[in-house]
Amino acid sequence: MARIPYADCNDEAVRPLAQRIIAGRGSILHLYQMLMHSPPLAEGWLDYLSAVRQKSSLSGALRELIIMRVAQLNNAPYEADQHAPIALAEGVSQAKLDGLSDWQSCALFDGGERAVLAYTDAMTRHVQVPDDVFAEVSALHAPAQLVEITATIAAYNMVSRFLEALQIHAHDPR
Repeated sequence: MARIPYADCNDEAVRPLAQRIIAGRGSILHLYQMLMHSPPLAEGWLDYLSAVRQKSSLSGALRELIIMRVAQLNNAPYEADQHAPIALAEGVSQAKLDGLSDWQSCALFDGGERAVLAYTDAMTRHVQVPDDVFAEVSALHAPAQLVEITATIAAYNMVSRFLEALQIHAHDPR
């Protein structure tokens, strides 16, 4: 159960944003129900994460591998639960999802995925990225994609830290 109650999405102050989220996503996830305690923050969060997920030049499969790896490293089950079906829909195989926790020794990941996963691990575990890890990922991606990869890793670290600090879980009542 979440540490604080979820916001009332029928409240007049948040209703327009709640309706926008429902129109775009079909429902209001627990993450956004919590963010609705601060409508300006919820709106900024929605805009930023929508840009990361929908306006990036990264493939959906690579983006979702990043998100799933961040969720694993941060022990953020809500994030993983929300993104596993998206990853599968974007073409990530179940075998890759199953092998993600030990990607270094799993033969299913190609060199490009390995470079991005090493970068994801470094950013998430240590914040500072060793030069050799950056050199490997930057040899494979143009600056725009490096920015998008970095922003995706950073954004989903933000998401998992928010979820886990407030103990937001998929099984919480609405």
